Amino acid sequence: MAPMNDSERLKLAVAHTHVIRPPEQLLSTFGQTNIHYYLLTEPVYSELEPLAAPETVLREGNVIAERPKLVTPLYMQRLEGFGTEARRYFDMMAQRHGGNAPGLLYTYKNEPKDLSILTDSLPTVAERINADIISRGEKKAAIIRGLDEMWDVSLFKFIYELTEHSIDQNVMELRQHGLLGVDERGLPAEARMRIEQLFWQVRRGETDASELKAELDRWDLFEEYQDRFFELFRHK
Repeated sequence: MAPMNDSERLKLAVAHTHVIRPPEQLLSTFGQTNIHYYLLTEPVYSELEPLAAPETVLREGNVIAERPKLVTPLYMQRLEGFGTEARRYFDMMAQRHGGNAPGLLYTYKNEPKDLSILTDSLPTVAERINADIISRGEKKAAIIRGLDEMWDVSLFKFIYELTEHSIDQNVMELRQHGLLGVDERGLPAEARMRIEQLFWQVRRGETDASELKAELDRWDLFEEYQDRFFELFRHK
């Protein structure tokens, strides 16, 4: 059999990913969400030779989802870290929906913790972990079955689906708080609120001023806020 290419391996990993237990809570609209995941796979070497007893690879960690940001295509064009193709996509979105059409940007951080190999079948391990989650009353825990050699793809699929299920609630809550609207400059109300929060955090020493400056530049608002920005340094 010919070896699989990257596209085929990716499709295989996605097909073998199954969320055994999703978290009971969706992604928070107004705060950080910390999901504790248990990712179970059958060891890749089990395909090469039969094992004397069933084994399961358990990877534990946390996926931290930051508060979703209300953004626009023009804002996304000013973000660093995106290649040419991504910027073409943002241009297309700007042409199709307008440069100031609001959308949600989700950002994540994976914090892997433990990796262990357990002498038990995968379904047995999943049942044991699930019972432990129930006994602790843990609301933000997930059990995922994946493919060992591409476990990170399985984790990404879980994150993608969790985000997809959370969007409607996040948009509804933003709308209820009047944060989806944009002003005459095309600035979402939520963005103004985020900028005010950054000013407050810089004053308290919780955030570096460079982060505030970058956010003002992305919205092309530095000139409007520059007096307040420089005032931060006069008080130090």
